[in-house]
Amino acid sequence: MTSASRLRQAARRCELGALEQLSAACGIVIDTGRLIHALQKERGCSAIYLASEGRRFAADRSERIADSQSAELAVRRRLTELAELPEQTAQGARLLRRGAEVWQALDALETVRGAVATRRMTPDDATRDYNSLIGGLLGLVFEAADGGGDTRITLALVALFHLLKGKELAGQERACGAHGFTAGGFNATHRRLLGRLLEAQTRCFATFLEFASPEARTCWEAALPESDLAPIQRLREIAGAAPVDAAAAGVSDPAQLGELWFALTTRRIDAMHRVEAFLGEELASLCAERLAAARQALAAPPCDTGPSALDPLLGDTVAATPGGIDGQATAEALASPLNRSLLELVRSQTDRLQGLGNELANTRKALRERKLVERAKGVIMANQAMSEEQAYRYMRKTAMDQSRSMADLSRAILDLADLLPSRQPARHGPGD
Repeated sequence: MTSASRLRQAARRCELGALEQLSAACGIVIDTGRLIHALQKERGCSAIYLASEGRRFAADRSERIADSQSAELAVRRRLTELAELPEQTAQGARLLRRGAEVWQALDALETVRGAVATRRMTPDDATRDYNSLIGGLLGLVFEAADGGGDTRITLALVALFHLLKGKELAGQERACGAHGFTAGGFNATHRRLLGRLLEAQTRCFATFLEFASPEARTCWEAALPESDLAPIQRLREIAGAAPVDAAAAGVSDPAQLGELWFALTTRRIDAMHRVEAFLGEELASLCAERLAAARQALAAPPCDTGPSALDPLLGDTVAATPGGIDGQATAEALASPLNRSLLELVRSQTDRLQGLGNELANTRKALRERKLVERAKGVIMANQAMSEEQAYRYMRKTAMDQSRSMADLSRAILDLADLLPSRQPARHGPGD
C-alpha cells in the first residue's frame, strides 16, 4: 500500500469515526426526546397534585415518575457510550459538556420530587424547576443538531429539535392551564403566559414544517387534524376570561376543568409524540444508511495508481515545445492533468461562491416571504376573529387546496385587506 493509499484509508477512518459519533448523538436525541415527553407528563401531574393540595393525581404522578426514571436510564446510558468513543471532535466535546450539565440536573431531580410529594413548593415553583431541566435537555438536542455534518441528517435533526421545542411549549401550556383550572381561575400573569406560549408554539411548528421531510409533514397532518384543536381552543378562551366559566365547557364542577384540560392537551401532545417517533425512526434510518456506506468504503481495497502516478504530469510539462508557445502547445498544457486539476479547483471554488450567493439570496427571499405571511396572518386574525394558530392553519390549508405557495396567498390577502370588513370590536376611548 502506497503512502497516498494509507492517507486515503486514514481519511476514511476519520470520516467513519465522525459518522459513528454523529450516530451516537442522534441516539441521544431520540432517547432525550422520550425523556422530555415523560417529564412533561410528570410536570403536568405535579401541577395538578399541588394545585389540588394533594387530592388529585397522586397515583398518576407515581406512574409518570416511574416512566421518567426508565427514560432517564436510557439517556444516561447513551451519554456514557458517547464518552467511551475513542476519538472526539470539537462538536463531540461540546455535546459531552452539555451532557455533564444534564447529568447533574437529573441527579437533583429527586430533591424536586420529594418537595412536590410533601407539598413544600408551589405549583409555579415546581413547574419552573421542571422547565429548567427540560430546557437543559433541549440544549442537549440543540448541540447535536448544531453539529451534524451530513446535510440530510442535519435537516432531520433541525426538524426534530423544533418539534421537541414546540412540544415542550405545549407541555408548559398544559401545566399552566392545569394549575389555573384546578385552582379555579387564572391571574393576569398566567393569562399572559398562556398567550405567549401559544404564539411561540406556532413559530416552532412552522419552522419544523419547513425543515421536515414530505413524509414527516404528512405524518403531522394525519396525527393532528384541525378538528382535534377545537375543544382545546374553547378552553383557552375560557382561561382568558375572568372568572372562569365551567358551564361554557359543559362541566358542572369547576374543579373538573383541570382534568378535562389535562386530558385534551395530553392527547394533543401524545399525537406530537407519535410524529416525534416517526422523525426518530427517519433519523435512525439515515444514520444507519450513512454508516453502512462509510464502512463499505473503508473495507474496499485501496485504489493504488502505482509509483508512476506522476509520470503523466511530468511528461506533459516537459513535452511543451521549447520555442514560443503556439496554439498546439497551449492546448497540450491545458489538457495536462495538472492544469485540469487547477481548472477544476477554480471551477469548484466558483461554484462554491455561487452556491453561497444563492443560499444568501434564498435566505433573504425566505425572510421576505415570512414577513408577508406574518402580515397576512394579522389580517386574517383581525377580520376573521381567529387566534394566531387558527389563522396560520387556515392559510396553510387554503394554500394547499389552491396549490399556491404561502407567499402567493399572503400577497393576495394583503391586496384585498382594505376590502375586508373587520370583525374586531370597536375600541372606545376613555371619554366615549
